[in-house]
Amino acid sequence: MKLEEYITQSGEIILYNGNPDFEKLEELSKGAGDIWHSSFEQGYKNAFPELVYQTAVFFWYLNDFDDLDQCVSWRVNPNAFAVRKSVWEIARGFDLDYENIQMQALDFGFQCIRFLGGVPLYVKDLFAYTEKEKVIISCRDRHLFFRKNYKTTHAIFMIYRLGFWKISEWKSLLQAKKKCHKRNFTVKIPVRELHKIKGNPSISYIIPTMFREEYTLQLLDDLSLQNYKPSQVVVVDATPKRDRQETVYQQKKYPFELKVIWQQSKGSCRARNQAIALCTGEYIVFGDDDIRIPADFIENHIRFLQTYNVGACNGLDIRADYHRQDLNDLQNKLIKLYRSQLIAGSAHMFSNANSCVKRELVDQLVGNDVNFDGGYGEDSDFGMSLIKIGVTVLANPFSVNLHLKPPSGGYRFWGTQAKIIGKKRKSQPWELDTPVKSVRPVPSPTIMYGIIKHYSPQQLIEYKYKHFSYYLFTGSKLVFFYRLLRLPYKNAQFKKSVFYAQKLMNLGIRHQ
Repeated sequence: MKLEEYITQSGEIILYNGNPDFEKLEELSKGAGDIWHSSFEQGYKNAFPELVYQTAVFFWYLNDFDDLDQCVSWRVNPNAFAVRKSVWEIARGFDLDYENIQMQALDFGFQCIRFLGGVPLYVKDLFAYTEKEKVIISCRDRHLFFRKNYKTTHAIFMIYRLGFWKISEWKSLLQAKKKCHKRNFTVKIPVRELHKIKGNPSISYIIPTMFREEYTLQLLDDLSLQNYKPSQVVVVDATPKRDRQETVYQQKKYPFELKVIWQQSKGSCRARNQAIALCTGEYIVFGDDDIRIPADFIENHIRFLQTYNVGACNGLDIRADYHRQDLNDLQNKLIKLYRSQLIAGSAHMFSNANSCVKRELVDQLVGNDVNFDGGYGEDSDFGMSLIKIGVTVLANPFSVNLHLKPPSGGYRFWGTQAKIIGKKRKSQPWELDTPVKSVRPVPSPTIMYGIIKHYSPQQLIEYKYKHFSYYLFTGSKLVFFYRLLRLPYKNAQFKKSVFYAQKLMNLGIRHQ
C-alpha cells in the first residue's frame, strides 16, 4: 500500500490514505491516538463479529460505541485512515498473508490495541464521507486471524459454534496451521517520555475501608510522603461501630485535608459515591485500603495524563507475595517486571485500587453503579462506562502500587456471605426482594449484570457456551464425568444468576 505523508508542526510524520481533514489531524497528533479513522459511517462499525468466539465478553472493545464524535475503535478502513509512521513501522504495516485488504486493516487495528500498546481512534468527519463499503471476511482469512493471534482451541470452539459438520471450516483451520504460527509480539509501541506537571492541579484521593484501619493508616503515611501531595484525602470506613476506634485517624496531622466518613450503608460502590460527593480536586485518585505507594505515585499519574492529553488512566497493580511486604519489596519486583510491563495504550481493564480520573468525568457518570454492591465487577463497569461516553482510558505503567491483599478485612467481608446457603446466610444487596434459597447463583449476579448491561443478548449466549466449555474441559480429566453429571445443576445456577441480573437491569443504573 502506498501511503501519503503529512508532517506535523512538531516534525512528526503521519502516514495516511484517503482525504483527511489536516487541521483536525494536526490537533489529534497532540493526543493519545496512534491510528485515526472515520470508519463507522463507511460500513465498518462492528465489523468482524466473529471475534466473540475468542473473547466472549472479556474485551471492552468487542462492540463499537454509539452516538460519539470520538472513541476508541480498532476497526480501521484501509481506504481512509491515518497512522503515526513510527507505529506503522513497529506493526510492519498490513499483513499481506490475508487475501482481503479489509481483513488486513482490521487485523492491523486489532494488533495495535490488543498486543502492541496502541490507541486506535474513531473520529467523526476526520475523513470526508465515502461510499459505504460491505465488509466481507472469508473463512480462510477468519481462520488466519485466529491462528496468528490465539491458541488453536479458540478456532476449534468457533467451529463448534458455527457447525462441526462444515468441512470448509476444518479445511481453513488446517490450511491456517500449515501457513503460519501464532505471533510473538516482542516489540511494543514505546511509552512517551513524561512531561513535567503543568500548573498546580489539585488532587482528591479516595480510600474505602473496612476492618483495616492499620493498613489505611499505613497508606495515609505513604500519601504524606508524596512528591506531589494530594490536597484532600477522603476515607470512608465501614467498620461496624462496635469494632471501630473513633479517634484512630486523629492521631496525626497530615499535610492534606483529611475527611473521614463512618459508613452506615453497605457496599464499596456506595462508599466511593459518598466520597466523590465530597471531592474538590481537579483529579480523583481511587485507591484500595491495602496498598503501598512510592513517593512518585500521584506525580506520575498527573504527568502521564497531561503527557497523553487524556482524562483517565489505570495504574500498574503489583501483587505482593504476602501482606507484610513493603516498598523495598516493590522496588525489587519492579526491577524484574518493568521491562515487560512498561506499556501504555488503551486500557483493557480498570481497577479501583489504582486509577486516576478527571473529576468532571466522574461527575458526568455521577459515580459508581451501586447495583454492583455485594458482588464483583464494579471496577470494570466504571472503566467501561467511561469509554462509552468517549473517554480514552489509558494503561499507565509509571504509577505503581504494591497490593498487599491481607487475609481478612475489606468490603469482601460482606461478600463472603454469597457462598453460604441456608439459614446462616445473610442476604446480599443484589438479592433485592428474592432471597437465595437452595440454588446459589454462579457466576456472580453482579458480573452477569455487567454482561447484560454492556453486551448484546447474542453475546450473552456466546458467553454461556464459553462458560460451560471451560467448566467441562478444564481441570482434571479424571473428574470429567462428574462435571458432566453436574451440568443440570450448573445450568440452574447460571439461570439463577441471569434472573438476579435481570432484576438489577429492571431497576436501572443507581448511584445511592
